[in-house]
Amino acid sequence: MEYTSKDKISRVVKIWLGIGLFMVTMQVVIGGVTRLTGSGLSITKWEVVTGTIPPLSELAWEKEFELYKATPQYEMINDGMEMGSIFEGGTFKFIYFWEYLHRLWARSIGIVFAIPFFFFLRRGMLSKELIVDLVVVISLAVLVASMGWIMVASGLITRPWVNGYKLSMHLTLAFILASYLLWTTFKVVQPSPKVIHNLMLKKIMLSFILILFIQIFLGGLMSGMKAGLQYPTWPDMNGKVVPDVVMNAGNWTVSNLVNYDTNGFTPALVQVLHRVSAYILILLGFWYFISSKRVKKNPVFKKANTLWITVLITQIILGIITVISCNGSIPVGLGVAHQTCALFLLGSTLYSYYLVSFDRL
Repeated sequence: MEYTSKDKISRVVKIWLGIGLFMVTMQVVIGGVTRLTGSGLSITKWEVVTGTIPPLSELAWEKEFELYKATPQYEMINDGMEMGSIFEGGTFKFIYFWEYLHRLWARSIGIVFAIPFFFFLRRGMLSKELIVDLVVVISLAVLVASMGWIMVASGLITRPWVNGYKLSMHLTLAFILASYLLWTTFKVVQPSPKVIHNLMLKKIMLSFILILFIQIFLGGLMSGMKAGLQYPTWPDMNGKVVPDVVMNAGNWTVSNLVNYDTNGFTPALVQVLHRVSAYILILLGFWYFISSKRVKKNPVFKKANTLWITVLITQIILGIITVISCNGSIPVGLGVAHQTCALFLLGSTLYSYYLVSFDRL
């Protein structure tokens, strides 16, 4: 649904949307740290209201620690972990802090969205089109939060980690939420952009976006399955273009795909697909960028594409450095940077597409 210049949206609403975008972006960053530090299972209950208050006494901390000790992750991986402090990596308070921050930040996003939304609605400061878009945003936020708990619950019964597929769904839904909110903000801030009327560019960029979402899902699987640890080399995969375990037809079974943590096939397959989709994105990206140079354009479109190709190249470099740095463990800083840059790439891609999207087929 498009807005027009007649839709007068106040400056305070635009600022509110900008704050929301910042908070969602930070939630993705915090979520990356939470996942890569193994902190996601440290809080074993989903208490939306009472869970806002952290442990405030040693007795309360001991109670939370005892709950964590009953989880498969503690029994299989972290047995003997100390209480420690929130500043001491590898201790209970440290991993609890990151999961708590992740949940608290999510609750804060809900408050920042919900209260002003009803205030603006009551004051008649939102157009009908914007109300519809914001209802979708709020619905997506609820879906992301619900999927987050489903993901956490998958690691509290028999597995020492959350299910990789559910983790990837949670991540992808978060990116979809960020995308929809960003697109809504584009329509509010720039309701009538000077567009580039080129059907080819539109089709190339739409293909790029679709494959980028597939790549984001595969990136979630890479993280959830710790697939980078098996083949920390580039451009080959431990000396092979495609690992033998993937080429063996006998490994292509539903059981291997479901029970990915008991075999080396699925993590290897996921890394192969992640690399292949990255190469496709590189080809599409440079095709689009070169093609955009040949059409009549305005300064905004030129700057948007320059920013976009810069972010794409940065993401390529980060991806390569991250995978070759996975020697024994996944580097937290690089992993978070790679995930955050993926969000920036998606955002810059959507803006470039926004500048051609009003051209009718």
